[in-house]
Amino acid sequence: MLTRVIQQRSAVALAAAAIVGASALALLPHEPAQAQPAAVARGLPDFTDLVEQVGPAVVNIRTLERVSGGGRRSRALPQIDEETEDMLRRFGIPLPNMPRGQGRGQGFEREVPRGMGSGFILTPDGYVMTNHHVVDEADEIIVTLSDKREFKAKLIGADERTDVAVLKIDASGLPAVKIGDASRVRVGEWVMAIGSPFGLESTVTAGIVSAKQRDTGSYLPFIQTDVAVNPGNSGGPLINLRGEVVGINSQIYSRSGGFMGISFAIPIDEAMKVSEQLRATGHVTRGRIGVQIGEVSREVAESIGLGKAQGALVSHVQSGSPAEKAGVRAGDIITRFDGQPIEKVSDLPRMVGNAKPGTRGTVTVFRQGKSLDLNLTVAAMEPEKGGSRAASAAGESKTAASQSLGLAVADLSAEQKAKLKTQRGVRITDVDGPAASVGLRPGDIILAVANTDVSSAAEFEAAASKAMKGEKAGKPVNLLVQRGDMVQYVLLHPAAQ
Repeated sequence: MLTRVIQQRSAVALAAAAIVGASALALLPHEPAQAQPAAVARGLPDFTDLVEQVGPAVVNIRTLERVSGGGRRSRALPQIDEETEDMLRRFGIPLPNMPRGQGRGQGFEREVPRGMGSGFILTPDGYVMTNHHVVDEADEIIVTLSDKREFKAKLIGADERTDVAVLKIDASGLPAVKIGDASRVRVGEWVMAIGSPFGLESTVTAGIVSAKQRDTGSYLPFIQTDVAVNPGNSGGPLINLRGEVVGINSQIYSRSGGFMGISFAIPIDEAMKVSEQLRATGHVTRGRIGVQIGEVSREVAESIGLGKAQGALVSHVQSGSPAEKAGVRAGDIITRFDGQPIEKVSDLPRMVGNAKPGTRGTVTVFRQGKSLDLNLTVAAMEPEKGGSRAASAAGESKTAASQSLGLAVADLSAEQKAKLKTQRGVRITDVDGPAASVGLRPGDIILAVANTDVSSAAEFEAAASKAMKGEKAGKPVNLLVQRGDMVQYVLLHPAAQ
């Protein structure tokens, strides 16, 4: 009855609206009717064709570890007695390469399961891509195809930094994936994952791209999705609606160890660059320019005239490095590499790492309010060496400007400058007030004040006084400070005099 009443009232309302509408139209000049654009109806995607298309190229990977009679190589393994061995066999749990009776005693070698993950076939002749952490430290790698065929795989190469590994199985005519373009991935688009979570082979999950260029502290920026990914999915493909692989499922964010709605995939274009080197040489060669870098905060960017927070702050330049030879200095902010903008600090290592050692490149640095282009030759990556620490100095000075900042500074001796490999800077000998509140301490070296290099206590006083006069009075003063091998900007708010 209630439904009928609602329907009747709706009919009356529609009739009234029609009358009012007709009256309103009669008062307007006659215009020809125009067709209204039809609303686009979109339903949920159907992944069935994609699963049939890509599924055969997804593989299960399990790894084995050789164990001696005294225990396993990396962690202790309890001895298996005859009763336990019989129970495991009754339940169908395999004991690889361990004939009956060999589970007890010393002096034998066997293989035990070490881990499980996923992967996908790159080429019909048997190259397989997966994660480095899936196959790390494995003595034997078994690849199982979707048709249940098993192959012992050879590790062609693995790169821990990007978490990419390439395997080879002795087979031909295999179904291979189609590689997509990760740069075309759009936030909000549907994607699908196929893998072996918890050993459940050929499991399909789906979701959307949640974010791109997600920086998690790793070498590469990740594609973030809400696709359900769990242990065992690692190394499996992330697939778009065109059936193309756009990423390798690699990490999850979890407080429980299980899926919580946030998973991360390595962009496939970055993974392919790594895989090409692994297939060619078995290892990855990366470029380096020899700098340690840090983030540029919004406050520092505004204070030094950079505008927005961008680029990478050079905190240390390695002695003899390409950067030092090119004239890069601690305190510079690298804003471009070979013309490509550095939006965030993690962009620079990736760009330099992708550069081939021996090639010439250009870095654009922001220094004292100006941009400079410096030419350098990229070197091969190697462990960076530490630098020297500052020693003591004489000639202490504490005048009006330095007192306002809470500082006492002193000239550097020739010996100290030689150790620091610099001709500029003054040493802090005492701190209080503003300087103490931001964490400065005796022994720190001030290289520049308000974008002006200082080489003596007198120059420091002059630069500090200028930075606090006129329109700049009361505003924070930026100092470029070195502590040990690291350099960073510090903002000081002068104390009222």
